[in-house]
Amino acid sequence: MSLEVDFRHRQGDFALAVAFDAPDGITALFGRSGAGKTSVVNAIAGLLAPDAGRITLGGTALFDRAARCNLPTWRRRLGYVFQDGRLFPHLSVRQNMTYGQRFAPRGATGPTLDSVAELLGIAPLLDRRPGGLSGGEKQRVAIGRALLSRPRMLLMDEPLAALDEARKAEILPYLERLRDETALPILYVSHSVAEVARLASRVVVLENGHVARAGPAEQVLSDPGMVHQIGLREAGAVLPATVARHHADGLTELAVSGGRLFLPLTKGAPGTAVRVRVLAQDVMLARSAPVGLSALNILPGKVVSLRDGDGPGVMVQIACGDDLLLARITRRSAQALGLAPDGPVFAVIKTVAIARSDVSRS
Repeated sequence: MSLEVDFRHRQGDFALAVAFDAPDGITALFGRSGAGKTSVVNAIAGLLAPDAGRITLGGTALFDRAARCNLPTWRRRLGYVFQDGRLFPHLSVRQNMTYGQRFAPRGATGPTLDSVAELLGIAPLLDRRPGGLSGGEKQRVAIGRALLSRPRMLLMDEPLAALDEARKAEILPYLERLRDETALPILYVSHSVAEVARLASRVVVLENGHVARAGPAEQVLSDPGMVHQIGLREAGAVLPATVARHHADGLTELAVSGGRLFLPLTKGAPGTAVRVRVLAQDVMLARSAPVGLSALNILPGKVVSLRDGDGPGVMVQIACGDDLLLARITRRSAQALGLAPDGPVFAVIKTVAIARSDVSRS
């Protein structure tokens, strides 16, 4: 079931003009604060009526200005998860979750309370009140309530923004399970590159109310042209990989299209598909295969492009097998190496530069 969005809307001096599609899986709507992300989600949910355009889900029009179609929110069958859980404090977790069932169409099929509670790890919390829950637990309850409304799609507007790092780490595995074990398309709004890299199969980048880039996460996040939107320190690439083996010295060996990567011990049996986020600032380059280095990860490749940034830096895009890497180096280093498109190069990545949180289920 694919969501198709194509509309225009003006709010004071701010103009929205967006067109993108969101197929099954998680599509991340990414951008800085003020880019228009929440306005887009509100238009999809029926909380905002655009000036012009069309929004469809699974071929059914939710909004069509030309045809004078604007389905009310309750008829769109969309589950909306906000930044704060917005739970009813006087109801138990069980009652909060079953409240969502009131909005399910008669005869609609979907997961049961028990299956949703198991999926989100909240079965032990069902008889508790929201006031005694952590921020991560509240958000999982809010997601469960949305799922029990039998939605055709989930809209998640920065669901982790109000959580500290510990609570984010707690809830991210459950979002991965939600992505992998349900057939629901999910539009996930975020300004966190780490969340997007870990969860999204597709990314739509918004800038000043317009779509700056849209496509598979691996392509969008490794595009040097997106560094301004993503940020220099967050710029990097996402590599699909497979767990090859675990070594006795505490390292995990991953197979990527360009060779092998050695990382600190990673969860997953051999054969498990994972994705690895590699920051551009953690990649060094060499023109010939280096020797005598402590770094274990050396991937041969070729330069795809070089893009000057602010100050003395250059962002180099490298093709390693079927994957794209980004390396952030100085302009002086690029000139000393004689880097040019199609030129051979070796990407060097320290094993300990990749945190365990940068490796996730694919």
